[in-house]
Amino acid sequence: MIALLLALGSSLAYGCADFLGGLGARKAHVLRTVMIAAPASLMVELLLWPFLGASFSTQTLLWGAASGVASALAFALLYKTLAIGPMNALSPVTALVSAMLPVGVGLMQGERLGVTGLVGLPLALVSVVLISAGHGAGAAGPSRTALLLAFGAGAAIALQLIFLDQAPSDSGVGPLIVGRTVSSAATLAAAGLMYRHLGSEKPAYAMSAGAGVLDSVANLLFLLAVRSGDLAIVAVITALYPAGTVLLARKVLAERIHRSQLIGLGAAAVAVSLLALT
Repeated sequence: MIALLLALGSSLAYGCADFLGGLGARKAHVLRTVMIAAPASLMVELLLWPFLGASFSTQTLLWGAASGVASALAFALLYKTLAIGPMNALSPVTALVSAMLPVGVGLMQGERLGVTGLVGLPLALVSVVLISAGHGAGAAGPSRTALLLAFGAGAAIALQLIFLDQAPSDSGVGPLIVGRTVSSAATLAAAGLMYRHLGSEKPAYAMSAGAGVLDSVANLLFLLAVRSGDLAIVAVITALYPAGTVLLARKVLAERIHRSQLIGLGAAAVAVSLLALT
């Protein structure tokens, strides 16, 4: 139950972070947004170090660095995807891809599900698909480029979660600090190389920083959840984050919530309840 609640918190934080990051990327080049989001996220993790502890063994450094590379790629691809839009169709696509890979890894590692888990896990994945079908018949669907970016973002997010799960369980926030340091360095290096192509638009500082802070909170909650639960279940619960993005997009951007999305949200609630009984 503790792992489930932590995963739900991670899902909510990811959804809010994605919404802010996507909005920020609409105002300036995506790298300008990530240049603010990644360091802001690192600052949160450094502030947590004295309270939650951190160790930096070779395994922590390796898996943390790997998660950082995946995180930098996920940041850029996801915010670019959401900037193209529509958010309420593309965010769930990334979520479905980001859930399926960790679920497969968890099952291959020997994780076993009870009867309720065998029903709840696929139902949660189906709910993500239903939510992703929400652009409506009368609205323009996502472009092929946006869908490819969404799939790439989902794969990068999945790798980040898998790598964090592989880090030693007694390493505290060490993997997060290492990962975010690497992703911040990679982002700044990419921005330096592409400086002439970043445009003159000023980034949305508050939204970008807010996205980074929320992403850091989401990573922390995921790490705590996966240390006390199974990767397959934690990953699929975390992948329900589009619910937050979709609802915020409806409230702030007046994006329509299609009937299938409402059904998907209901199915997600049932799936979470079933997984809580696993």
